[in-house]
Amino acid sequence: MQAYRWSVKLKLGLIAFALLIAVASLWYTSRLVERLRSREQAIIQLWADAQAQVAQMQAPPQNPHRRDLRALQRLVERLPARGNVSLRGAAGAPEAVALDSARRAAFRDALVWARQMPPSGGEVDFISNKILFAEPFTSIPAIVTDSATGRPVIWRNVDVPDALDSLSAEDSARALQQLRETRAEMKGTYAPISVSLGAQGGPTQRVHYDESGLIKELRLFPYVQLLFVSLFIGVGYLGFSYVRRSEQSSLWVGMAKEAAHQLGTPISSLMGWTQLLRAGPLSEERRQEALDEIESDIERLQRVAGRFEDIGSTPKLEAQPLAPAIERTAAYVRRRLPREARLDLDLAPDVEAPINADLFEWVVENLLKNAFDAEATAVEVRGFREDERAVIEVEDDGGGIERSQWKNVFRPGYSTKQRGWGLGLSLARRVVEDYHGGTLNIARSTPEEGTTFRLEIPVGDGGKAGG
Repeated sequence: MQAYRWSVKLKLGLIAFALLIAVASLWYTSRLVERLRSREQAIIQLWADAQAQVAQMQAPPQNPHRRDLRALQRLVERLPARGNVSLRGAAGAPEAVALDSARRAAFRDALVWARQMPPSGGEVDFISNKILFAEPFTSIPAIVTDSATGRPVIWRNVDVPDALDSLSAEDSARALQQLRETRAEMKGTYAPISVSLGAQGGPTQRVHYDESGLIKELRLFPYVQLLFVSLFIGVGYLGFSYVRRSEQSSLWVGMAKEAAHQLGTPISSLMGWTQLLRAGPLSEERRQEALDEIESDIERLQRVAGRFEDIGSTPKLEAQPLAPAIERTAAYVRRRLPREARLDLDLAPDVEAPINADLFEWVVENLLKNAFDAEATAVEVRGFREDERAVIEVEDDGGGIERSQWKNVFRPGYSTKQRGWGLGLSLARRVVEDYHGGTLNIARSTPEEGTTFRLEIPVGDGGKAGG
């Protein structure tokens, strides 16, 4: 039930995390888009002002002093043809200036030039090259229309050819219609900018513009980001779910096989003793031996049932010496070992810890079975106290384990045996860590030399529930 709650919380957490990313991305992108929109509005306004400035500079010059210059020209023409004219010099004192026909002609030409005031072409080139046809002014879609007729005059970054003269009449009409439709869409995005050409009261144009491609891509970015985040979370969730289902499947299969194995041995023994009792009269000694073994097998079945019951609940821990539980398990395993195998014990008698005896014996049994299944011929179990922890080490001379596989041996379903189900060490670690608050790890292991498992349980008061 607790695992189910954690699973639901994990799902809700992943969904909340994805929503948080989406909201944060949308908020930040909206701020960024608004800043870019303001910048583009300033750019297009500058572009429109440059258009108006170029139009005014290319128009005929309007000199406000033209009438005064004409009067000055008539005064020069009335001057005497020869002689000197008294003019004030730079210091303010009167100076006599010789006035001949050449000098009179030069004055007249200067006045004519000043009256006309031809415009400077350099300023027009600067505005055209640096503003009208330069980045970033050419990256924004825009259509310039005549205010009087509404006909498009200039357009850029629009899916229409720049010049319609080379198109057929039908294609030209279709292009104009597309420009009108695009202009209507632009009106819905930004208000058009009016541009005055020439003097006040002269012709005007309207600049219609839209968001640049960069802003449109930025608007889509958070949705694309959310899509990839959702895909990542979805694939991750499916992967974790698959791994969890595989582990659960391995766990259920392993539990079933472990139960069959745990129950099979005493049941087979009971069947043998039952057949022996039915075979015929037995001596009193033989009969008592059979009854003692039957009683032992029944106790074994009770312990197995208790182990599986404790796995699904919170077992009670009692402070007790570890040596008797290890010795009982060693005696049970020795009876099933081949003659050449050896199992030695080196246990300090004063080592105590709060344990559940049935589950602790199951852990030791799994460690011993794992050692002999690895083709070990000699196994030594050592028990001692180290600081505030009771330590049990199981050392064998079996095949050893590669360093890269040390963590995998405790995963459900991992096994190096062809007929193994990879549950013993996984259950053993769970019993030690979840129920006894201890640790179970590989202390040393060398391929072809052997492995040492180290089990540590904290020393404390008994009678407390584990887990």
